[in-house]
Amino acid sequence: MLAGKLTQGFPKERLEGFSEPKIKRDSKGFYMMTLSENVKVYLEDYYSFLEELWERAEARYNYYESKLAETDSSCLETLSFYRSQKIVFKILLKSIASFYSDGNNLGVIMTPWCFGTVVLEKVETFRDKLAKGEIEGEDVGDYPYYVVRYIDETYKKALLDIFNFPPKAFSMRWQYSELLKRYSKSLTNISTSLQSVLLMIKNYTT
Repeated sequence: MLAGKLTQGFPKERLEGFSEPKIKRDSKGFYMMTLSENVKVYLEDYYSFLEELWERAEARYNYYESKLAETDSSCLETLSFYRSQKIVFKILLKSIASFYSDGNNLGVIMTPWCFGTVVLEKVETFRDKLAKGEIEGEDVGDYPYYVVRYIDETYKKALLDIFNFPPKAFSMRWQYSELLKRYSKSLTNISTSLQSVLLMIKNYTT
């Protein structure tokens, strides 16, 4: 259970009688080949990863929230930094909760690196909307420009640290790598087939 109230979308008890060909079982437990990466992921390991990540992210969020409350209102840059960190970890916590509790979409099951990239892109999307003035109701103070700047400067490092990832983790968008490989293979097959057809036509006409 996550945060004392959210249950796993695909718990072991449910999987015992779950009729889904994509979910299989071996001596280590239930697993599936992820839809985005085609990588083997054990569901119990996946949920444990999200639970541990939640604990770290919640502690970090609460830390910045308390620092924000303790900081004098005249310290605009410091306040903006704390606000930027709260935003990053709020997005992370919401993403964990959403993926953890989703019991309808097998696409939420993925590797830690892929999940990290998903969160990274959520932060980038939020940052772009904030910069355009499209975000309302978020605590960004009187100078959202500073908050945007600190998000730009820190969000990748903050996520790498909380995920315990090496720097190369965000060097590519992992959830698309397998899709790109499949697309490339399809194009190769189409090209090969086309060459065969052209060769047949040439032989027929000569």
